[in-house]
Amino acid sequence: MPIYEYICDDCKSQFEKIVINRQQEISCPKCSSKKATIQLSVFSSAIAGGSSKSSSGSSGSGGACCGGGCGCH
Repeated sequence: MPIYEYICDDCKSQFEKIVINRQQEISCPKCSSKKATIQLSVFSSAIAGGSSKSSSGSSGSGGACCGGGCGCH
């Protein structure tokens, strides 16, 4: 079950929801508005090849995110 991050279009609060079904109705826990925009999470942008601060690290260990042991760099 994926967790999605949302921002309420009405009160601008940020919240997360576990989404079981894509047709599941989402509502803001603060104001109960049904108008929310899904946000790109930091985790998913890092997995998708987005930029991150750790990817340009200069630690000299081969890979900034994990020290180079996993082969991701």
